[in-house]
Amino acid sequence: MEHRHLLPDEVELLVDGEEGFGIAPLIAHVERCVQCRREFEAQQQVAAELERLPHYTPSPLFAYKVMKNVQVFEPWQVTALDMVRRFVPRSRTGRVLAGVGAGLAGTTMAMFAVWVILRFESAIFVFSLALQRLREIALGVTSSLGSALLGEGAAAAMRSSGALSLTVGASVLLITVVGATLGLRRITDASRRRRS
Repeated sequence: MEHRHLLPDEVELLVDGEEGFGIAPLIAHVERCVQCRREFEAQQQVAAELERLPHYTPSPLFAYKVMKNVQVFEPWQVTALDMVRRFVPRSRTGRVLAGVGAGLAGTTMAMFAVWVILRFESAIFVFSLALQRLREIALGVTSSLGSALLGEGAAAAMRSSGALSLTVGASVLLITVVGATLGLRRITDASRRRRS
């Protein structure tokens, strides 16, 4: 063995009474090296003292109490797999039916994706039509709300000027509401401070 002191795990092997191919050189080194022999004897003494300690059986809830305070890291794929397993039926018939349903759903989605790819222009047309309808609905609701809150003249002005005025009007309304809320809060805080 080279001229170095034993590592802590090598001393631990000797203290544990391990046997094997690499133990003989460690024993020979301990017999020659005073510092390693002292370390080995000190470790033996600690091991003997630990063995003399009484052995207690922990309470049945000990593990629960310890693990309650430990945050266990669980990788995302394990969490996803556990979540999927909750939805998988336990019976064989249920699994077959779930597999058939999943296969049909996958096939339908694949066919729809192929249709969208082949009919891309049609899909864009349908999407833009739906977007236009949603915009008209939002503008109608906003116009009705504007006429109810601000009057018919303001609603007509919003309809004629389009989305830009709608955005500006909504922003001004939001700023006004936030400002009023903060002002009222400041007033109530000041009155509370005066009372106390």
